[in-house]
Amino acid sequence: MDLIDQLKAFVATAQTGSFTAAAEQLGVSNRLTSKYVAELEGRLGVRLLQRTTRKVGLTPSGADLLARAPALLDDLDALIAEVSEGSKGFQGVIRVSASVSFGEIWVAGMLERFARLHPGLGFDLRLDDRHVDLAAEGIDLAFRLGRTETQSLKLRKLGSFRSVLVASPDYLARRGVPAAPADLTAHDCILDLNRRTPRRWSFGAEGAVQAVTVRGRFQVNSARAAVELAGKGQGLAYAPRFAARDALAAGLVVPVLADLPGETSPLGAVWLEGRVLPRKIRALIDFAAADLRQTDLL
Repeated sequence: MDLIDQLKAFVATAQTGSFTAAAEQLGVSNRLTSKYVAELEGRLGVRLLQRTTRKVGLTPSGADLLARAPALLDDLDALIAEVSEGSKGFQGVIRVSASVSFGEIWVAGMLERFARLHPGLGFDLRLDDRHVDLAAEGIDLAFRLGRTETQSLKLRKLGSFRSVLVASPDYLARRGVPAAPADLTAHDCILDLNRRTPRRWSFGAEGAVQAVTVRGRFQVNSARAAVELAGKGQGLAYAPRFAARDALAAGLVVPVLADLPGETSPLGAVWLEGRVLPRKIRALIDFAAADLRQTDLL
């Protein structure tokens, strides 16, 4: 029996903890999944799984194999895909993760532009403001705003985005225009809970940073929502420039404290360390970097 099928059955069973769940994931029968694992154990001469009436657990030998087998299968799939792609072009599905606002504003459109060049590819875009577990959720590539501290990830920096302070002309006419960061304590500030420090806003260049603790009636977990509320006169929003760009262009909001540089944070493409990066993923990262340079987002 094919060793690859046996390894795939073992990995799926070990990761799901169930022959039934593994069979559903692989698209084969429960009986065949169990058979593949038994044949692999016979081939290796060791027991890999502990079977009980409720669940399936790993033996020490099984744990050792599970630590290496998924990467081995990924590399094999990548090798086969690259050989096939040499004559057919890129094939398969790329699973991408991004934050909600940035995904809607740029990533979705960028993927559509990339897709036009590669008709054999499909895309699964997952938008979530939390930093998802790439391995657990099967994500090939994530676009991350802010610093990534996870040791198991590799990163290519694509640029930096700057925050801008904005408010509607109507709000500023009613409440006055802040002349310095300290003036924000007397204003309604819309808190974006996705920021690293939602209630502490910093302005100015390195070495001359002015920080202020702010408060307000509204707190949201979306930069776009914060800008929208600011546009309706509900206060000041401190948001990434890409989230405020359209509202600024339409005159719904205007810059405030424009002479002080806003906070900057990196934008990067991240993927799991320890695996061969398929050519189609490398091509997507290169395309994303070039596409971003042609926009006015950062």
